[in-house]
Amino acid sequence: MSKTQEIYDRLKVAFEPHDLEVVDDSESHRGHGGYREGGESHFNVRIRAGAFAGMTRLARHRAVHSALGADLVARMHALALDIDT
Repeated sequence: MSKTQEIYDRLKVAFEPHDLEVVDDSESHRGHGGYREGGESHFNVRIRAGAFAGMTRLARHRAVHSALGADLVARMHALALDIDT
């Protein structure tokens, strides 16, 4: 399974979002630090879920990282998050 799909699946289960988009943006970082041939090193995530209501920005980011798990986060170089309710 690709990391992109793993990210999508874990966030879908954890937050039941009404909007979720996971984009592998690795190719735009070719030649930069952390780039890996074959991609799946840099990701952009847009997620909208009621589960984030009342959370601070920091709490939302922590919740996403927790849902992804340390094992998956460790296999990424960069993760850009756009989180809202």
